[in-house]
Amino acid sequence: MGKVKKMEANTRSCTKCGSTNIIVDPDAGEEVCGRCGLVLNDEVIDTGPEWRAFTSAERESRTRVGMPRSYALYDMGLSTSFRGGRDARGNKLTVDTRNMMNKLKRYDTRSKLDDTWSRNLSIAMAELDRLSTVLSIPKMVKESAAFIYRQALKADLIRGRSIDAFVAASLYAACRKNKVPRPLKEVSKASTREHSEVSRSYRLLHRELKLRMPIDDPMKFVSGIASKLHVMPATERYAVDILMRARERKGLSGKDPRGIAAAALYMACIEMDDKKIQKDVASAAGTTEVTLRNRLKGLEETLRPVMEMGDEAIINATTQ
Repeated sequence: MGKVKKMEANTRSCTKCGSTNIIVDPDAGEEVCGRCGLVLNDEVIDTGPEWRAFTSAERESRTRVGMPRSYALYDMGLSTSFRGGRDARGNKLTVDTRNMMNKLKRYDTRSKLDDTWSRNLSIAMAELDRLSTVLSIPKMVKESAAFIYRQALKADLIRGRSIDAFVAASLYAACRKNKVPRPLKEVSKASTREHSEVSRSYRLLHRELKLRMPIDDPMKFVSGIASKLHVMPATERYAVDILMRARERKGLSGKDPRGIAAAALYMACIEMDDKKIQKDVASAAGTTEVTLRNRLKGLEETLRPVMEMGDEAIINATTQ
């Protein structure tokens, strides 16, 4: 049973019986008349703190605050706002006071955007927000991209170069760092700059900021390529099994993970009689047919001893 409390007398009365015995149930979010049981409000908002305190010192050290700081906002969310025509008591401001507040608002806006750093960040964060929306980037990755861009700006890497290109490069670096599968071509396509400029900016970021990127696993690209080709689930599972066997034989090192994934999926299509042509597989993987054939040849050489023993049992296991 939720804890209920009575409202103070003469603050509100029941619209049906006129009783002032109003009971508030914070767990159910309702205000109920204590005499007739009429629900007066079913959308009660809890304005209390979101934290707990067990001592007076702990209670005094905690306060309610606004939104947390965000690297994706050019001022990290610590902005000043001048709005409304009334004071704290609800009284209308005089004409002189309103004019003074308008002047303060203009000075505040000019001081924020007068600095080169703030102006750069305001443009960059707007572009980052657009790219993140187009590419469906998670919030955590977006924050990481904003942090990388701020590091590049602090290192003076963007002077004389394109802001949009560095935003796209920072977003791609954040995707790689957080293991989110977004290829560079896809990021460049959503950006306003050319692919060559974005890739050049990424190489500069990687070299100057000494970024340590994890190696992409080819298996994480299989599902995306398979969904574009509409292959059978058994074919997709068999492609993953091919990659696992190739990894055991050290056959994935030093190769493009998307090309390896496409080759494994094409090999699985051949084995499972799921007819797909090389052109479609290469297009779905974002690679070329030449790369697909080269990676396919490498997989066949790596798995030749296993294929000679026969993998009829593996095919039957994937079809079950």
